[in-house]
Amino acid sequence: MTKQERYGGRFDLNEVMKRFPETAPTMIMDEYVTDSKQVSTRVFRVYRSVPPHYHTQCDEVLYVMSGRGTFWIDDPMNESVFEPGHMIVFPRQAVHAIPSVLEEPVIFLAIDTPRRDPEDVIFINPEDGDPRRFIRQIDAEKRSEG
Repeated sequence: MTKQERYGGRFDLNEVMKRFPETAPTMIMDEYVTDSKQVSTRVFRVYRSVPPHYHTQCDEVLYVMSGRGTFWIDDPMNESVFEPGHMIVFPRQAVHAIPSVLEEPVIFLAIDTPRRDPEDVIFINPEDGDPRRFIRQIDAEKRSEG
């Protein structure tokens, strides 16, 4: 299988979590665990607050592996705390945000269905960011350092 066709297997998510650097030039860093057109699974770390945005192509299911913070979906007045063991579901087109990181590291297991194109991040306020400043893969970070 090519990297783009990775789909099944056993994965040690604790090992993936250990690979995240302490700081990052982007809001989020991720590593794909599986990657196909139907679904992708990623582990990602949030380094700072994530402004309101949405995805046009997929639903995003997040399982909180570590850390604590706040999130909201559709309405900032519905801000809630998340912590390890919680699952958050962001349906496609639903505006969502992570306004605060309360306890680091905040690391999620993400299931995107269908696969989320890395460019599919639409910020409500375009000045808040773009996909390149939003997220970077761990592998890409290592390549830029080398």
